[in-house]
Amino acid sequence: MMKFKPLAFIINIAIPLGIGYVGSIFTAESVKTWYKTLNKPSFNPPDSLFAPVWTTLFVLIGISAYLVWQKRAQIKNFPRTVAIYLIQLILNLMWSFIFFYAKQIDLALFEIIIFLIMIIINARIFYKIDKVAGLLFIPYILWVSFATLLTYNIFILN
Repeated sequence: MMKFKPLAFIINIAIPLGIGYVGSIFTAESVKTWYKTLNKPSFNPPDSLFAPVWTTLFVLIGISAYLVWQKRAQIKNFPRTVAIYLIQLILNLMWSFIFFYAKQIDLALFEIIIFLIMIIINARIFYKIDKVAGLLFIPYILWVSFATLLTYNIFILN
């Protein structure tokens, strides 16, 4: 068992939370205005659900990254692992920008599919390094799969 490193743990959680915070800057105004005008499917969750779900997911993602970071010395190609992790986080941020800020639902649909694929790739890589780290991505995969379905339906309805 590896020694717990509190600062590294906090940093690993702060990174996805920071990405989420920046994404919320892009979404805040549109959620109150433009997003309310869109036709949405009947299964669209209430707006109040999104922030706590994303916050929870970002914490799980951060814990997952910390578990992988702890094993960095054993990882054959650690920079590639970090790059894939950062790419999926950037795609997460880009979706918020494209959908809410740029209001490009079609492009957001295309982007979220790539984003979901990258999350699955990231989860598989993390799972090979640390099973718990990979399993912590399951709620993220499920939520972004649901978000992809929502994006598709909003695209169709608008």
